[in-house]
This record gives sequence, structure tokens and C-alpha cells, in this order.
Amino acid sequence: MKKLRLITLMLVAAIGLSACGSGTAEVPKDVKNVQNATYPVGSEVIIKADHKPGMQGAKGKVVAAYETTAYAVTYTPTTGGAPVTNHKWIIHEEIKSHVKKPYAPGTEVILKADHEKGMMDASAKIDSAETTTVYMVDYTPTTGGGEVKNHKWVIESEIEPAPAKK
Repeated sequence: MKKLRLITLMLVAAIGLSACGSGTAEVPKDVKNVQNATYPVGSEVIIKADHKPGMQGAKGKVVAAYETTAYAVTYTPTTGGAPVTNHKWIIHEEIKSHVKKPYAPGTEVILKADHEKGMMDASAKIDSAETTTVYMVDYTPTTGGGEVKNHKWVIESEIEPAPAKK
């Protein structure tokens, strides 16, 4: 019985960690690379964000860095179910028919991101906006399991340099 519980827990964690951009490095065409990012591609970092179980405190590596506006959004999945509140992060270029200027909190938008099931073409409301460098990262969850590849997105304030290897 304990073995069955452990296997179930591992499966639930793996399914939860597999979302939010894991597996694809594809980004919108009009997003701009950062030339002199605080954490250049290849930098080893510690993730301070808790977007997913096992993320906070995880060791990671920067895969890409872009200058844009990051939004926390509340959206209703196109697959049904309850609204997802304060999802972090969607970038400006992942909003359908986005305008040049950043959106203000409270603005209703349509998402063209597929970080989660039911996100593509979902109606959303901007909860907050931050113009910053966003990073795509690979990381190993603190809860165990395999490496999460190409996680979209963490913002600059959500990562810090990993301690130097001895």
C-alpha cells in the first residue's frame, strides 16, 4: 500500500511539473533577446519562484533571456474547469493581437501561449505587469524526478546566482 501511494505521488508530481513550457524552446518571433542579461545563457542559478511544486530552491540553468513585459494573469481554460488565478508568467508577445504598449492590470486579453493545457486562445485578465528580463530555464525539481526543460518563464527577481562549485 505504501508503494502504491509513493508511485501515485510521483506520478502526480511528474504530471504537475511537466506543464508550463517544459519541452519546447519555441518563442514568439517578435520577442527580443537580451544582449547583456544579468544571467547570460548558460548561467547556473537557484530559482526562488514557487510556480510549480519543487521549483523553489531548485538548481537551474538559463536557456534564454528576453526583454519584454511579463504578466500574471487569471484565465479560464478552454478545456473547461475553474479559472486559473494569478498564473505567472505570460509575456507580452504571447497575447493575441498584442499592441506595442504594455497592458495595464484589469485589461481583458486572449492568450496565444500554450504553457498549460487549455491556455491557447483562453480569455484572460491581466492581474499585474512587470517590464523586465524574462528567462527560460532548465531545472531539477527539489521534489525529485527528471529535469524540467525550457520552463517559461521566470523573471529576473525570481532567480539568483548558484553558489560557485568547489
